[in-house]
Amino acid sequence: MEDFADRFEIEALRGEFTDAGMMHDYDRFAALFTEDGHWQIAPGALEFTGRDDIRAAIERLQGSWEFFVQNTHPGVIRLDGDTATGRAYVAELGRFTDGSSHQNFALYHDRYRRTPDGWRFTERVYEVRYVDDTPLPGRTGI
Repeated sequence: MEDFADRFEIEALRGEFTDAGMMHDYDRFAALFTEDGHWQIAPGALEFTGRDDIRAAIERLQGSWEFFVQNTHPGVIRLDGDTATGRAYVAELGRFTDGSSHQNFALYHDRYRRTPDGWRFTERVYEVRYVDDTPLPGRTGI
């Protein structure tokens, strides 16, 4: 039963990550990482370590979007006591404040650790598999 609970909590952690980013709740976003957590976007491009650095990064990155939508789909979770690894599959689209568009399909490669506050990311690496910068034809809102 503990295995099921751990998997449920890790999946909830991944959901919180997406929600906190999209809702611009930067403090909650940073708190999802361990104190020494590492977040990497497109290996070799952007790297952030520690909650303060991660919080500043997500605020700066979200500030460049007119709108942004991230859909995360469950992937594998491999438990190993108080640590775990996993993957999540991601589709993103949005328009930057300069009017350019962006859509991608990617994977998150994750490492997790159980803490007194629950499961947290120790590392989250974003690997982009496909990018399309074609202008989005739609509009925001209805």
